[in-house]
This record gives sequence, C-alpha cells and structure tokens, in this order.
Amino acid sequence: MRRTTLKDVGDHVGVSAKTVSNVINGTGWVRDDLKARVREAIDELGYRPNSAARQLRSGRSGMVALAIPDLSQPYFAELASAIVAAAADRSITVLINQTNGQADAERRISDGVGIPVMDGLILSPLALTASDLADRQDSTPIVLLGEHVGESRFPHVTVENAAAARAATDYLLRSGRTRIAAIGAQATGPRETSELRLAGYRTALREAGIAEDPALIRQVIDFRRSDGVAAVDGLLAEGVPFDGVFAFNDLMALGALHALGEAGLRVPEDVAVVGFDDIEEGRYSTPPLTTVAPDKAALGSLALELLLSDSPAAGDTTVPYQIVSRMSA
Repeated sequence: MRRTTLKDVGDHVGVSAKTVSNVINGTGWVRDDLKARVREAIDELGYRPNSAARQLRSGRSGMVALAIPDLSQPYFAELASAIVAAAADRSITVLINQTNGQADAERRISDGVGIPVMDGLILSPLALTASDLADRQDSTPIVLLGEHVGESRFPHVTVENAAAARAATDYLLRSGRTRIAAIGAQATGPRETSELRLAGYRTALREAGIAEDPALIRQVIDFRRSDGVAAVDGLLAEGVPFDGVFAFNDLMALGALHALGEAGLRVPEDVAVVGFDDIEEGRYSTPPLTTVAPDKAALGSLALELLLSDSPAAGDTTVPYQIVSRMSA
C-alpha cells in the first residue's frame, strides 16, 4: 500500500505540500481554521511523517527529553502536561524521565546517557549545581527549569518565587491576618525554592511593620500533604496563635486544610490558607484553595521555544503568576 505523502494531504485540503509541512512543524504562518482542516486531513488519510527522512533533511529528530524530579507531585505532572501540549503543537514528541532529584540520575540524563539522540533536553534539577552542568559530557541543547542552578551558561525558565511569595503573604495581611504561619522552611537538601519563598514571606511582613515570630516558621522534610498536616498539628500542640497560613506549595496547603478541619477550626473564618502552584486538586478542596498560580502553559511553551531556538540566550527568563482568590482566604 502506497504511503500517504504531504502532497496527498495538501491536495485533499486544497493547499500546497509546504503549507502542510508548516502545520506539522509549527513553522510559518497558517490560519487557525486552515490548520484545523490540515490536521483533520492528516488523521483522515493516515499520514505519518517519515522520521528518518525528516531528520536527514532538517538535522532534527523531532524528539526532546524532559527530566523532572517527581511525577507523583501534581505540580510536576501538570507542568509535564503543559510541555507535552506545547510540543504537540510543533509535532514534537517528548520523552519524559523521572530523576527523583538524585544527583546521579540528573547527571546521567544531562550527559545523554540512556536516552536516544534528541533535539534538546528540558531539565528541572534538584541536586546538580551550575558547576556540575558546566562539566556535562553532552552537547545536546539544554534548558533549565526551577531554582537549583545558580549562575549557569544555559537558558533558565522560572517563576519569581520571592515576589510571588511576598504577594501571597501580602494577600493574607490585607485580609486582616497578622499571625501568619509559613509552612515550608527547609534545613537540609535542595532548598532554593524554600529559601526564596521564605524570603518573600519575610519581605511582606517587614513592609507591613510586623515583627517576625520564629515560632510561626515551620520546617518540613518534603513538600507533601503530610508535611502540611504535621506543621499545623505542631502549631496547635505548642499553643502558637495563628490566623493565617502561607504554605509553600498546594499539597502542604491541602494538608493544612485537613488538619485545621480535624481540629474543628473554620477556614477562612478562624484561619485563612494560601498555597502555591494552582494544582487542579486545590480547585476542588473544601473550601477551594486560594493560591499563587504560575503560568504553567507559558513556562512549557517558553522552555520549548528556547530549546529549539538556534541561539538561545543564557540566563533567567521568568513567567508571570497571579493570586487566584478562592474560598480558603
């Protein structure tokens, strides 16, 4: 049976093979309605790109790798979904790898070990440093996500964590809360995210003229629901008064909501709660969670755009965020 070609798809729609190629590769300008018709024709005719021929022509494989710490964390799962969606718009396949934040796993994938030839790597490192990355044994283009990179010679896409945490704390302050617990300080392990969000919390208190109370800053081991529960339980057991909670991610905020409910405290009447990440689960908690919402779609699209650029600039690029007000604060 003869293989369906670009020309076959173009003839079916009434456009050139070049237009079909532009739709498949996300290049050039094609009207949205025409894109839809071309994609419908591709599905109808069963067109499949000849990957080997395309790689020979373009020097690209049509695949990129994504390495993130933990797919069981909703934020990383949703971020991966955003990157896959952005890649699909460009007809690019994403190979996803979970590193568990382990230095060896991050180093291996940054060196290209155990993965096929890729057009690029999007890496969210927790253990590798800028000097580790500078010594990587692979020339595949790389874009970094997250905070644990320091000064590096690679493009880096992130959220302004300190500014966003300051905004979240200020949101609670403007609602009349003055005893705000910060859940998410860390003493060990990769803690750049924690430190930036704690810095934003402290800045908001200082600007409001409120003295910091060390008893309100609660350390955690990880950013999970159980850490939020333990932090609130600790505050209550120690008799530390508090009327607000800023949790450094939504999972800990959800844990805090659970612990407050178990203790018979009303949210937000007795204690207001704000999280960070805007994971889908928080929209359906009881009550729905007020949170900092990074633009994950923009983060995914920008990371991919930088990765596929011919000469991406090194340094930080930030994506926008907003405070999504729901019923927990």
